[in-house]
Amino acid sequence: MRVTPSLVAHAESALTEILRFARPADQALSAHLRRHPELGPRERSLVAEAAFAVLRRRRSLAAAAGSEAPRELLLAALARVLGFSARTLEGVANAAWVARVRSAPGDALSDAVRADLPDWLWQRLARQHGPEEAMRIAHGLLNPAPLDLRVNLARTSREEAQARLLADGLDARPTPFSPAGLRLAGKPAINRHPLFKEGQVEVQDEGSQLLAWLVAPRRGEMVADYCAGAGGKTLALGMLMRGAGRLYAMDVSEKRLAALRPRATRAGLSNVHSIALSGESDARAKRLAGKLDRVLVDAPCSGFGTLRRNPDLKWRHDARAVEELAAKQRRILEAAARLVKPGGRLVYATCSVLEEENEAVVDAFRSSAPHFQPLSCSELLAAQRIRVDTGERLRLWPHVHGTDGFFAAAFQRIP
Repeated sequence: MRVTPSLVAHAESALTEILRFARPADQALSAHLRRHPELGPRERSLVAEAAFAVLRRRRSLAAAAGSEAPRELLLAALARVLGFSARTLEGVANAAWVARVRSAPGDALSDAVRADLPDWLWQRLARQHGPEEAMRIAHGLLNPAPLDLRVNLARTSREEAQARLLADGLDARPTPFSPAGLRLAGKPAINRHPLFKEGQVEVQDEGSQLLAWLVAPRRGEMVADYCAGAGGKTLALGMLMRGAGRLYAMDVSEKRLAALRPRATRAGLSNVHSIALSGESDARAKRLAGKLDRVLVDAPCSGFGTLRRNPDLKWRHDARAVEELAAKQRRILEAAARLVKPGGRLVYATCSVLEEENEAVVDAFRSSAPHFQPLSCSELLAAQRIRVDTGERLRLWPHVHGTDGFFAAAFQRIP
């Protein structure tokens, strides 16, 4: 495919808007593509791939190109990441420049630039994990994520769903850890497939799926997904409950909860009850204090564990934002813990890779809530024949487990 000046102009315009970081990158990109329906599928795909390649490798591309201008970053991504040759870039980039960008060495670059991270984020990872492991973590977060599905085991089996996908020419293979997971090759439009429309599969990273098995809700119990968002984990909890009991989806965003309703209907769940919270002291939540069997707190976080999917997050968040998030996470965890009845289970989770949002929050909670006893995540999962031995607290990494970066800690309230 030859890259034309017109296509580069479209990609540059989209990238310029994205790099303002006024909103999430996928939203900015979608808005640009909607404004240009004349672009065909291949052109749209290239614009998206090039823009996200820049977001993933912004610092090393700037070093290779000798510029941070959107056009130069874009062309460097085409040449250095997406593998376009000087011939296919003829008319938009000088051949000598392309050769120089493609062969630019990385050895002389700083660790933060080689990791394609802001200096402050690299320094925290290096301090918490050591430079060598931090580099492995950073490189694991650079690659695009696979497309994982969660099979709705309340309506079909993983084997049956896999067989239907294979029959339709989609390469679907079981994920190594989640009993409900299927991993697809490529990026097919799964939302158009009958399995998706029938509520028999949902798009969900394998690591995220495992949180439902940590909570391990039983039929007939009262369960809450305290930070439900659009409800991906709520649906997974409902699947394990087989529609029996009461499942509360709680969130401060009524708009996100509204998006859950059609998804729950599609999944065949009738026991989901949404509660739009006014804050950590919501009156309706207080009425449930001490009554719930299981509570999941998938706390709002930096999302640095999802950089494979959302690479713009590392440029949109800074150190102050992480500090503010950690304080918010502590408040949310304390509020959610009040809902758990004696003998009940509490699970705290984030998709962050930073100790400030994970271990530090849990350690502070343990100090202030001695009536909650820690449980071993590895043992909880092993009891359900899921072998992920990361110790008492669950730690998942792209470069080790092939999932997004996830953290979780589980507790039981002492009677």
